Amino acid sequence: MSSRPPIVAILGHVDHGKTTLLDFIRKSNITDKEYGGITQKIGAYEITTNFKDYKTNKITFIDTPGHEAFTKLRARGANVADIALLLIDGKDSVMPQTEESISHIKAAKIPFIVVINKIDLPEANPDKVKNDLLKFEVLTEGKGGDVPVALVSAKSGKGINELLETILFIASDLKLNYDEKNPVQAYIIETKKDRRGIVASVIIKDGVLKIADTVYVNEQKIKVKSLINDLGKNVTRVIPSNPFEITGFNEMPEVGAIIRKDSSISNDQSPTNNEQLPITQKALTLEDVLKVQVVEKKLPAIIKADSQGSVEAIKNSLKNNTNLNIVLLAVGEINKSDIFLAKATKAIIIGFTVKTSHEAESLAKQEKVIIKSYQIIYELLDELNEVANLIKEKEEKEKNLKGEVQILANFIIEGEKIFGVNVIKGKINLGDELEAFRKNKPIGKTKLVSLKVRAKTVSEVKKGQEAGMIFGPPLDFLVGDVVKSIL
Repeated sequence: MSSRPPIVAILGHVDHGKTTLLDFIRKSNITDKEYGGITQKIGAYEITTNFKDYKTNKITFIDTPGHEAFTKLRARGANVADIALLLIDGKDSVMPQTEESISHIKAAKIPFIVVINKIDLPEANPDKVKNDLLKFEVLTEGKGGDVPVALVSAKSGKGINELLETILFIASDLKLNYDEKNPVQAYIIETKKDRRGIVASVIIKDGVLKIADTVYVNEQKIKVKSLINDLGKNVTRVIPSNPFEITGFNEMPEVGAIIRKDSSISNDQSPTNNEQLPITQKALTLEDVLKVQVVEKKLPAIIKADSQGSVEAIKNSLKNNTNLNIVLLAVGEINKSDIFLAKATKAIIIGFTVKTSHEAESLAKQEKVIIKSYQIIYELLDELNEVANLIKEKEEKEKNLKGEVQILANFIIEGEKIFGVNVIKGKINLGDELEAFRKNKPIGKTKLVSLKVRAKTVSEVKKGQEAGMIFGPPLDFLVGDVVKSIL
């Protein structure tokens, strides 16, 4: 096993100094000739620090165009960044996009550093920034938590070395290793088309990629034609944490897609059934709750409202609802960034008197994200509080599940409709009261009136067995439907 450099992404509010910080770090680590070239186009670059007391003295920065791109990488399973930097203006403190950045970093579930910028200005107030972050459950060192804080001036370079060492210190705890013999684990962070054809910017996290390798991206098979590192040089191989460009594609790959050598492994992170989840105005239902992943008995939700007053009202009204996990509660219309965050956190999106952008609406259908909209606040609050009962209902059914079968086939013998089934959970007994489901949606109740295995009548079947069943009253089952016995 070998150590690899940490991969770092920077997030923060517009004009808080992200570009200036990246430019200072880049300029101080590469030559003027290299600056402004491939390093700014590739979407990532590697720097070498002067610190020698760590397993690596290098750091790779991802220069993402925004939070949307950062979360899109996460949403598609590409866990690229090892560490995030939350950049905040020491004068302006926490702003709307800062709050959004916090949500995206928490969704990524990676360690982060609060970087307070512009400390050279007399109006800068780092202590106020730390206090403001408490409202968003970001507890920094000295304020009851362990999130490190770096005080910097991206313009003068003050504190930059200390920030870089903090990154290396955190990375040393993460034990970032790779093995050249492992399968390639590489992620596409940006794509474009130029005179070379289709070009993808890539970060590799394990294994090794070489010229002429045959690799797969989704269903696309490609032969690696060229590898160009972040200094614009052609190389014959790349190792983990090296940012590079790759050519050889026939079709434009998706940002966030995984590059792999095994054609049998899929990197599609989306649900397996093709049903489009609705963008609807209707109230939340048990069906909606079943379509999103309830983690630790909580329904993840992103809430966007029309004003800060509405946000405060919703926040105060929901604070005692222990069955909700509010991923993001913010002012503004529902946008693409919200869809990617919902995809990454498996959340449902709730809008209160706000619009959904056309781009977000289209993307929600593509990514199978549920959006619910409300115009009356008490309806929103009543229905979100009702989620507690919906989750409880789901939990009770799962807890009391006796057995579950899936319909494999149906046929008629001597006028009787018989269904061939496979027992996928628990056991089913003759005489059981049953509930039928199609794509998680209840379609009716019935009773098991006949049960046979290889033409022999039995009283019970268990997981892994196939059987013939007759139900009464008969339901219009389709192949793939699920029938459950609930105690």
